Amino acid sequence: MLIFITVYRSKDYQKVVTRHIWQTNVEEAVHLRHHQEVKPIYAKRKGTIERVFADAKEKHGIRWTTLRGHKKLSMQAMLTFAAINLKKMANWIWQGPNMT
Repeated sequence: MLIFITVYRSKDYQKVVTRHIWQTNVEEAVHLRHHQEVKPIYAKRKGTIERVFADAKEKHGIRWTTLRGHKKLSMQAMLTFAAINLKKMANWIWQGPNMT
């Protein structure tokens, strides 16, 4: 369960607990993820979405970088995933799409 809570002390030395502004949305997403109709769809993440990021880390150098700064890292990520998508498109043209 993902919970964003900030605890700090106020001027009169009382603990103040505040919830993150998106906490209700996070809780709703967690609830929907465990819904019976969504479970089979969510289970496919392991073989599709998570696999893309694993390949990017393992084969395309996303795990480590020598670049500094948000702009440069964003550009590297965009170019890397564009290259992965081009490889997928080339494989589809060569072999035909795999519809399993």
